Amino acid sequence: MHPRLPLLALGITLGLAAGARASEPAAVEQPKLTAQTLKSGGTMPAEQARLNFDHADLHFTIDPAKRHLDGEAILRFTAREATGVLLLDLDRNLPIRRIAVDGKTLDPSAWSNPDGRLRIRLPKPLAKGGSVSTTIAYGGQPHVAKRAPWDGGFVWSHTDDGQPWVASAVEGEGCDLFWPCIDQPTGKPDLVDTYVTVPKALAAPGNGVLIGIEDNGATRTWHWRIKHPDTYAISINVGPFKELKGNYASRYGNTIPMELWYLPAHEAGARALFGEFPRMLDFFEQEIGPYPFGDEKMGVVETPHLGMEHQTLNAYGNGYPKSEYGFDWLLQHEFAHEWFGNQMTNSNWDDMWLHEGFGTYMQPLYGQYLVGDMAYFAMLHTERLSLSNKVPVVSGQPRTEDQVYDGQTGPGLDIYYKGSLVLHTLRGLIGDDAFFDSIRRLVYGRPDPKPGNFEPRYASTREYIDIVNRVTGKDLKWFFDVYLYDAALPKLETTRHGDVLKFHWVTGHGEPFPMPLEVQVGHTVHTLPMTGGTGELTVPAGSLLIVDPRSKVLRDMPHVETFRAWKKEQAESQKKAGKKD
Repeated sequence: MHPRLPLLALGITLGLAAGARASEPAAVEQPKLTAQTLKSGGTMPAEQARLNFDHADLHFTIDPAKRHLDGEAILRFTAREATGVLLLDLDRNLPIRRIAVDGKTLDPSAWSNPDGRLRIRLPKPLAKGGSVSTTIAYGGQPHVAKRAPWDGGFVWSHTDDGQPWVASAVEGEGCDLFWPCIDQPTGKPDLVDTYVTVPKALAAPGNGVLIGIEDNGATRTWHWRIKHPDTYAISINVGPFKELKGNYASRYGNTIPMELWYLPAHEAGARALFGEFPRMLDFFEQEIGPYPFGDEKMGVVETPHLGMEHQTLNAYGNGYPKSEYGFDWLLQHEFAHEWFGNQMTNSNWDDMWLHEGFGTYMQPLYGQYLVGDMAYFAMLHTERLSLSNKVPVVSGQPRTEDQVYDGQTGPGLDIYYKGSLVLHTLRGLIGDDAFFDSIRRLVYGRPDPKPGNFEPRYASTREYIDIVNRVTGKDLKWFFDVYLYDAALPKLETTRHGDVLKFHWVTGHGEPFPMPLEVQVGHTVHTLPMTGGTGELTVPAGSLLIVDPRSKVLRDMPHVETFRAWKKEQAESQKKAGKKD
């Protein structure tokens, strides 16, 4: 899930978790975020590309009453190429008190952060292969999210009995909203230690493995350690949580710790949700491969916002509902991102459908796994009704997060739903064996993943196309060109000459599209190879005729657009009527 989570969301309305109160508005007007801080991704600056991010030691002290964060970040880098600067990202509205390099405090003239891009001039040039450490002490009131997770920042909320309930969700604007980082998909640190100090009555569940809890008297410091975290997947969570714990015996021979941190008033719902963990793990490990972070945990924490795929500690605020499909769609979607987002991370925001399209397809696939085809096709049909097809899913150029998620100038929700339906069509084209083999190679970088023989990796759309071509032994560039790099869906034109029915694929820019087509005549299903994008079949007048009877091919369907236009008219009419009232 990301800031513009699909609003259809399998027909479930969005809202805060039951028993929670919305975050109150900030007491004072927030300082505006700069364009630099609002932006995440794009083309990585050369100064950042020269660095390998070895380790982040992040110390946070959270004061819920004052909505204040005090931070100290100790960051270590190794130079891939010689450099004289460290270029980081940090919201300028979190004032910096001190910066040191290799333990020596710098004169303020050696660094600047006018717009949220922190430039630190090193005392001496760093040679290729050399290492450097910088300490950045800073603090203030972090940006408040008015409507998390759609806009990024902190959520300062409270439980029904008045206890503090705090969460961060920063995927859209990026990690620089509360810690100095490299705000790029490829800016992952190799290792992160977080130390979160909170009032003693509260807990601070975090990403990765709990190393220890230090008692400071009135406060406690929670120390967590995580390997290769996605930059926006490092999170702050504070509340009067209780914990459910268990272990899952993986089909791969390892044991996976499971943790759910919940508000005490929601214990019944939490226990029911926790009961879904094992079968979700079984589904993903069976269909995709080993849970990528089995040596850390499968973790979930209840949040005062809908949710986010924070690595090993997914944010959950869906209110523990019951579903017609027999599972909690939000938990399943967020958990899917442990594979599609956290283990395999897109190398640029332009490839975000690799997170969201694959993550979204996991819901109908899971419905099929649980109860069969009816749930699978019902969910796909809901997705089909949401497509805009105004902008290609992939542009082929570096993009920022906002450029991708903007539904007017970018693909918007199509990275979710169109991406999912493209995968459904690909699966029907190449078959299950090749399809799931291609996914394993994309996620793990190899066809035979086992615990310990893979690490988190970066991937691109072009790489996935190459994988599919290798797995199938065919050149399927035509498939991806039409579905990902063209906005319009392919149209199927039909003409009749006597008893002969001719079919012809028409694409947005005349691209070749030899997509095989199933046609049912009477009770017999025929498969037309559609070589050259055309095919024909004898269909006597009056015969039962169903084109694509198993709904395998994503294509332009006029009745869908007619329905969407009608729904839009109805919404506008209701809006006008409401204004008159």
